Amino acid sequence: MVNFTVDEIRGLMDRKKNIRNMSVIAHVDHGKSTLTDSLVSKAGIIAGAKAGETRFTDTRKDEQERCITIKSTAISMFFELDKKDLNFIKGENQLEKEKDADGKEKAYNGFLINLIDSPGHVDFSSEVTAALRVTDGALVVVDCVSGVCVQTETVLRQAIAERIKPVLFMNKMDRALLELQLGQEELFQTFQRIIENINVIIATYGDDDGPMGAIMVDPSVGNVGFGSGLHGWAFTLKQFAEIYAEKFGVQVDKLMKNLWGDRFFNVKTKKWSSVEDGENKRGFSQFVLDPIYKVFDAIMNIKKEETTKLLERLNVKLTAEERDLEGKPLMKVVMRKWLPAGDTMLQMICIHLPSPVTAQKYRMEMLYEGPHDDEAAVGIKNCDPNGPLMMYVSKMVPTSDKGRFYAFGRVFSGKVATGMKARIQGPNYVPGKKEDLYEKTIQRTILMMGRYIEPIEDIPSGNIAGLVGVDQYLVKGGTITTYKDAHNLRVMKFSVSPVVRVAIEPKNPGDLPKLVEGLKRLAKSDPMVQCIFEESGEHIIAGAGELHLEICLKDLEEDHACIPLKKSDPVVSYRETVINESSIMCLSKSPNKHNRIFMKAVPMPDGLADDIEGGKITARDEMKARAKVLAEKYEYDVTEARKIWAFGPDGTGPNILVDVTKGVQYLNEIKDSCVAALQWATKEGVLCDENMRGVRFNIHDVTLHADAIHRGGGQIIPTARRVMYASVLTAEPRLLEPVYLVEIQCPEVAVGGIYGVLNRRRGHVFEESQIVGTPMFHVKSYLPVNESFGFTADLRSNTGGQAFPQCVFDHWQVLQGNPLEAGTKPNQIILDTRKRKGLKIEVPVLDNYFDKL
Repeated sequence: MVNFTVDEIRGLMDRKKNIRNMSVIAHVDHGKSTLTDSLVSKAGIIAGAKAGETRFTDTRKDEQERCITIKSTAISMFFELDKKDLNFIKGENQLEKEKDADGKEKAYNGFLINLIDSPGHVDFSSEVTAALRVTDGALVVVDCVSGVCVQTETVLRQAIAERIKPVLFMNKMDRALLELQLGQEELFQTFQRIIENINVIIATYGDDDGPMGAIMVDPSVGNVGFGSGLHGWAFTLKQFAEIYAEKFGVQVDKLMKNLWGDRFFNVKTKKWSSVEDGENKRGFSQFVLDPIYKVFDAIMNIKKEETTKLLERLNVKLTAEERDLEGKPLMKVVMRKWLPAGDTMLQMICIHLPSPVTAQKYRMEMLYEGPHDDEAAVGIKNCDPNGPLMMYVSKMVPTSDKGRFYAFGRVFSGKVATGMKARIQGPNYVPGKKEDLYEKTIQRTILMMGRYIEPIEDIPSGNIAGLVGVDQYLVKGGTITTYKDAHNLRVMKFSVSPVVRVAIEPKNPGDLPKLVEGLKRLAKSDPMVQCIFEESGEHIIAGAGELHLEICLKDLEEDHACIPLKKSDPVVSYRETVINESSIMCLSKSPNKHNRIFMKAVPMPDGLADDIEGGKITARDEMKARAKVLAEKYEYDVTEARKIWAFGPDGTGPNILVDVTKGVQYLNEIKDSCVAALQWATKEGVLCDENMRGVRFNIHDVTLHADAIHRGGGQIIPTARRVMYASVLTAEPRLLEPVYLVEIQCPEVAVGGIYGVLNRRRGHVFEESQIVGTPMFHVKSYLPVNESFGFTADLRSNTGGQAFPQCVFDHWQVLQGNPLEAGTKPNQIILDTRKRKGLKIEVPVLDNYFDKL
């Protein structure tokens, strides 16, 4: 039965040093949901025997059917840690003290764990980002057979960027023992290699002397777990060290150091040494793997007497029914009773992951946009329940009630309570302005419990909460606060971008209003998806990949709009760019013939567009500092680099407008108009109305009318836009197409089939390696998104279902061929796109935009 009540949890929420907020992150199919089950069963929510098969956190029907996680699910659980383990918790903010009857201080051993199980598919990596934002620690799960994969690296990088402390769990040990039949030394080498790989990633993106302290994972410290989620058993070196410490009479932490790495034990002399010779055996093999291998061997080869002896020595007591089992079922039972996975994970979480009090000290500067010394920032830093309310809503969760959502997020400071008035600030809110700001009451606060929710009175800082009644005012996320000068909490950065689009329309036109309503709900429920309404009357949904779109459309049809839909084939969004400087100086005259603008377009140097998109160079940077970076890294002229007028589209995009004029009158008066024209021109490029990317526009000369009334926005904006189009058309325009990085894991025999499929689809392999210690190959390649539809099915049919691809959007590349010549591939794409968007079906001619003197 469930071993806690909501009131107990509410009581624990105030003991904020005993709270752990954590997410489970990993590559797809490495066993996150399965592992989470052991914790859920430890809390008594599901039966121990069922753990590993229930996948409690996969709440939706399609998640259970497809056996993948699609939405991240939160669940709060209460645990009591053994008294003896409390001594291992270091740091004064990691554990609550309380006075007992005699007035002596003793540690409090109840812990509240808020766990978020996140998906592993790259298509849903936005869900992972949303989960990471509200947690402080991450359990990184790695399959010890296939090792560290691309998605492991992506999620780990995101975690470290958000300043989230990782602990590692090696899953699927049962496969290593039963399928691969690895020897002890080989298994040790496999583990060591995975831990090295993880530490390399951690060292690349974080540093040990940073604000988080040491974040490297090391088994001898105890922040690496080993085990099998499916069978429900796991261990850390700490547990084995405790068993032997009593026997040898050594201290636990000293013994842990000897159980990992190159430490060898001589049975005869009873001494540890660092060299391996005939007598010495590796500590890890001898003391940790040996007993496990013995149990496996005795049970799997059905040696009855040995099994009975072993069970007595391990003091595992079986019931009468369990004694009759043989082979694998018996092994599951024995291992689960001897080394229960729930206990291991619980210890790792409580001892090694930070409490909100610890974590918010170093996360505040990453989270808060405002000054770091105002009330809100101080409240966040101290995780103060009496400070001003600061809460970040990271995503919306659909309720059983059609069309309503719970706002799901984390309270960073203050208290959120039922019926209180709060300011709801959307992502575009600017302090002091009124836009994107609502003052409303919060109807109810709730506790998220996997498939169920529990109403609760109020929720103090450091906890994860759900709110009812704010969903009308927020689209995807935002900040909720009671402090009137509060700035926003920083918006999340997603590691993928929506590049695949589908146009949809209702089967019978009368359902259009329902569709529009459904699209609004869909945009709320998924942090990543974009819903766009085109002028041509199409409704477009953009997603991260085929799978993501499929799930979104299914949701739209069944849950949000509830009407049958017609869907177009998936379309890829392109970008427009130039590859040379404009061949002639382009000129446009304003409609009243009194103003002229001269301009040229130049391509940006390689890497600059990526830097702008990655946020390394932004419109908000200090002008001189930015100019210095541009001059050093990209060899721009410093004076010109200081005169960047704007970035576009949307004020942040990867195109710039630079003023290279010398001594022009009234120039600054038309600056706003030119900037507006840049936003317009780069949002809808000249070739086929797609965004531009990597173009630098230089204004060379401007002749203006002396009278201010004749050079207003109405005269300048269309002119500036036309001259931008003309300068692009004369600078050898090209289309950019998005490219996926595809990682494929397969056995050696299937490698040939992979090459065949990739070559047919304009893909190319740039790296292939064998995974050490296994017969599997690891192939990395680039594949244009345009060619990726049906790629998975094609690949599986050509390799007999043995290859598993994982596609991540990687970069943009130039599509070969001149789009202005009839008959080339880009030309065909432009005509198709223009037809789809309802524009004139012809390639634009220069004369439309270029004026003669």
